[in-house]
Amino acid sequence: MRRIAAFIGSGMIALSACAPLPQQQAPAQPGRAVSVAPAPTLNNDGTPQSAARMFVQVMRRMEPAVERECLQRRTQPINCDFQFVVDDTPGQEPNAFQTVDSTGRPIIGFTLSLIGQARNGDEVAFVVGHEAAHHVLNHLDRKTGAATAGAVILGSIASVYGGDQSAIETAQRIGASVGSRYYSKDWELQADYLGAIMTVNAGFDPVNGARFFDRLPDPGDHILGTHPSRAARSAQVKRAVSDLRSGRTR
Repeated sequence: MRRIAAFIGSGMIALSACAPLPQQQAPAQPGRAVSVAPAPTLNNDGTPQSAARMFVQVMRRMEPAVERECLQRRTQPINCDFQFVVDDTPGQEPNAFQTVDSTGRPIIGFTLSLIGQARNGDEVAFVVGHEAAHHVLNHLDRKTGAATAGAVILGSIASVYGGDQSAIETAQRIGASVGSRYYSKDWELQADYLGAIMTVNAGFDPVNGARFFDRLPDPGDHILGTHPSRAARSAQVKRAVSDLRSGRTR
């Protein structure tokens, strides 16, 4: 996969040069299907060139779709000017992430191994939509708030029961971890739902895209697991597509 790095670039590279598609007519309300031609069939034949070409073509469609949905759905004055980056550090596991820079601009990153393992454009598109949805739904700030609340609660309990400073700090660390993980499954499913809508509105198939999870270890249904089971995620994506077609999306 190092050849793909040479093909695209090196280091943490931004894909801000992707040319957007011609503007489509935006829906009057968020959650409505946008009239857009289906995306061309984009498959990864296993070569770095194929993976890179597939990724760039997906981004050309997904960038305007996620930014349009962000502008329509945001409930706070969040930045909707997404920047997409690729981490080509060798040896990275397949992963995608969402964060913001110091100015509040949303950044969505992908490792080369994730791009290389995606079999088609639908899978890449759904991952993009899922990560963008985390930003639109303000999950990063909400996770920080949940972690802080958990740390305060367990730290206070340890203090009340006479714990020394070391015990209180340990309780705070545990509380922060529990707090940040408590809502993780719900947030992942929310991101799957909105991400599926974004994927459809860019001309891709999120049901086919969600099959990417079938090749990952199933996290099952652990109480404090950070991700829901494959079955739950697949059902959520299918629900979003059904709701979108019937005009019932939330």
